[in-house]
Amino acid sequence: MYQWRKFEFFEEKYAGKCSIPNDVTGKIECCSSGRGKIVVGCDDGTVSLLDRGLKFNYGFQAHSSPVLFLQQLKQRNFLVTVGEDEQISPEISAVCLKVFDLDKMQPESSSTSSPDCIQILRIFTNQFPQAKIMSFLVLEDAPPILLIAIGLDNGCIYCIKGDIARERIKRFKLQVENHSNKSHSSITGLGFRVDGQGLQLFAVTPTSVSLFSFQTEPPSRQTLDQIGCNANCVAMSDRSEMIIGRPEAVYFYEVDGRGPCWAFEGEKRFLGWFRGYLLCVIADQRNGNNTFNIYDLRNRLIAHSFVVKEVSHMLCEWGNIILIMTDKSALCIGEKDMESKLDMLFKKNHYTVAINIVQSQQADAGATAEVLRKYGDHLYGKQDYDEAMAQYIHTIGHLEPSYVIQKFLDAQRIYNLTNYLEKLHEKGLASKDHTTLLLNCYTKLKDVEKLNVFIKSEDGVGELKFDVETAIRVCRAANYHEHAMYVAKKAGRHEWYLKILLEDLGRYEEALQYISNLEPSQAGVTVKEYGKILIEHKPVETIEILMRLCTEEGEANRRGTSTGTYISMLPSPVDFLNAFIHHPHSVMDFLEKYTDKVKDSPAQVEIHNTLLELYLSNDLNFSSMSQANSDGDRDLRAERPLGEAVMERAESNGKLISDHKDLNKEKYCQERLQKGLRLLKSAWPAEVEQPLYDIDLAIILCEINDFKEGLLYLYEKMKLYKEVFTCYMQAHDHEGLIACCKKLGDSGKGGDPSLWADLLKYFGELGEECSKEVKEVLTCIERDNILPPIIVLQILSRNPYLTLSVIKDYITRKLEQESKLIEEDRQAIETYQEETLAMRKEIQDLRTDARIFQLSKCTACTFTLDLPAVHFMCMHSFHQRCLGDNEKECPECAPEYGAVLEMKRSLEQNSKDQDRFFQQVKSSKDGFSVIAEYFGKGVISKTSDGPTSTSGSGNTSSTSAF
Repeated sequence: MYQWRKFEFFEEKYAGKCSIPNDVTGKIECCSSGRGKIVVGCDDGTVSLLDRGLKFNYGFQAHSSPVLFLQQLKQRNFLVTVGEDEQISPEISAVCLKVFDLDKMQPESSSTSSPDCIQILRIFTNQFPQAKIMSFLVLEDAPPILLIAIGLDNGCIYCIKGDIARERIKRFKLQVENHSNKSHSSITGLGFRVDGQGLQLFAVTPTSVSLFSFQTEPPSRQTLDQIGCNANCVAMSDRSEMIIGRPEAVYFYEVDGRGPCWAFEGEKRFLGWFRGYLLCVIADQRNGNNTFNIYDLRNRLIAHSFVVKEVSHMLCEWGNIILIMTDKSALCIGEKDMESKLDMLFKKNHYTVAINIVQSQQADAGATAEVLRKYGDHLYGKQDYDEAMAQYIHTIGHLEPSYVIQKFLDAQRIYNLTNYLEKLHEKGLASKDHTTLLLNCYTKLKDVEKLNVFIKSEDGVGELKFDVETAIRVCRAANYHEHAMYVAKKAGRHEWYLKILLEDLGRYEEALQYISNLEPSQAGVTVKEYGKILIEHKPVETIEILMRLCTEEGEANRRGTSTGTYISMLPSPVDFLNAFIHHPHSVMDFLEKYTDKVKDSPAQVEIHNTLLELYLSNDLNFSSMSQANSDGDRDLRAERPLGEAVMERAESNGKLISDHKDLNKEKYCQERLQKGLRLLKSAWPAEVEQPLYDIDLAIILCEINDFKEGLLYLYEKMKLYKEVFTCYMQAHDHEGLIACCKKLGDSGKGGDPSLWADLLKYFGELGEECSKEVKEVLTCIERDNILPPIIVLQILSRNPYLTLSVIKDYITRKLEQESKLIEEDRQAIETYQEETLAMRKEIQDLRTDARIFQLSKCTACTFTLDLPAVHFMCMHSFHQRCLGDNEKECPECAPEYGAVLEMKRSLEQNSKDQDRFFQQVKSSKDGFSVIAEYFGKGVISKTSDGPTSTSGSGNTSSTSAF
């Protein structure tokens, strides 16, 4: 042990001027510490209590004879003493045990006071014979229970357990060994060990170490060793180990036997334990001096050592070690603070010792890191970079990493820097910059194995100990694409994984396979971002993925649901249209497949609009066809032999290829136009008012791309017949114009008859020969009587190329028709005049001549008339009983007369309804005939007839007038 280094980690307190006060007059026989006081017992039976600095507090007479042992309890302010009192009788021993309550004082006189003695017990009885007490120990069990062990010189231990104050106690005896020589069997030391619910008692004699277990009844004994020690050389460590000091060494004992042994030579006078330090007073037989050593067993050093006088007692209180000498002088030794100890070690470059001390004394992590930093700086200054880095690594979490990194940025120390950065990442304290630096170190060292370990360490999904984006970016920049892809895939950074696959490696098929395995939502996001590249290189496969995303196929299969359930939840094809820029054929293919599969998409209007733009456009890029043709041209040029004839043949072939290309383009354009027309028709069902596309956009597209068929269809569906007519007129399509008027000019089918007038006007202003067309138009106008002949003549007279022969037949037929109508009207007038004259004559006869009624039978019942009878002017006769109450009207003629009156009232009412009149005029082919009819019925006559005598409706005259 002479190799152990010595340090001065302790120092004397009170400048070495500490001593027992003069108030303590007797010789000190025993002492105890605890609860901030030191208690000493003297040979005169007095007990004194000393405060901090060994200042006298008070004293009292505990026993009449010497105080042999005492112990101050920790949990309660009790003092237990063992001493001799006056012997009452020879049979009763004078040795007794007393318990004092230091919180209760009893005044003895005006000058002194003593604590209350709450119990006095006789130690020795008939069952427990008297012997010399060698050791004494009190264990505070659950209050108020005490366990007192008294070691005797005969190898016995008397135990008293219970509530001592109330004398509810139990006595029992433990036997260690019984030698004939009492010096070998004396109990020199005792020590309790409490382990949970278990309780053991160490007992030391000069020749043995024993252990008693109180878990059994009676307590069992176990011999741990066959060597022992003398008194005052026994102590208990803070880990409940029994320590004994012998001349050759210091031994530690656990419950299972001897433990560590420390070979500190010399006779041990006193042994103690203080805050993890072993305290020894060793007598040097060579010079007779006593040396007090404080051993730090964990760090294997002597924390303090100096020569002392003869020591009588050693104890610990107030955070100090107190040595009481035989001459009543005393030494108070205290431990220096951590900073002072470390400064001392740093000055001597004992960094390892400093590290061990801060770790053994459980200093805070910041203090430990500071010691490690200084040690690392010391090693770095000595150019021991590996060992310096080992110390710096221990400071991770407390020392700023940049402090270490700056020291090792030199290329020659890149290995050390790599090691530090690895540890930084293992503890999860690395920043993005640290990750970048570490990966750069790996790439500069070309250490693929370490890079694999760092990148592909299996710590579980989502538990990467570095910044993912930084790692991907650095690996990608250093062309470690596989590593970057691994990190991106493990961290779920699909956008980075695909960016590397597509932009760096060009592995498009693998990228498509990866996208197809993603969740639909994530796959949709990635396709939106990288769709342009995928469409450019793998259009067919990309469209297949888009179809799975946008249709219910993938979702329905995954969920096991019916078709159409999740249409509204799926992404819309419109969201992916940006990916098809410069690839119109692909987007057309995609949307066609989608519309074939999904019939009720929420975005079908946008989809149809896009398809219409594609179908009707005239300038789609034929990149694939152009590329194929250019490849063919290169092949032709490569195979072109020399010679003019071959050159001419090559030019001819080139011309054929160009013609073939134009034919294909024209054919493809016509196919698209037909698809566009079919879409215009299918997306506007007859039962729907508005189409499933933007009408204005469709019209604009048709006009821009000169798509006449689509434009005509839209105008016709929108009932814009004038615009349809204008389209044919602008195209100078005479046949189309006539067919349009035949289809759209029939008012019976909801058409506009005015189209014929516009058509005739068009031919009249055409300024060219169009006799055939005019004749056909005149035939239709004549058939439906659309225009009067005079208007027809006026319109056609403007075209100088039309002769009279064109309209000769038409005029002839119209004149014949007019003549026939005039004749029919003349005959009708004559008939009406004759009927009017007859009526007037009849009226005159009724007014002037008498009527002779010659009917002999009743008109109603056909029986012979008898009186009373009623005769009407209409020559009908009735029995009065057959008429009932209605004798004013002829039952036979009343319905006809009522119908005429109702007609008259209706005409008079209609004369007030101007809207109906104008509507009839507008809708009629011949408005003049409607006006004439109203005049003829007297509805709009300027003059009105006088009031007619309606009261005579029941008499003969009025009835016979109708």
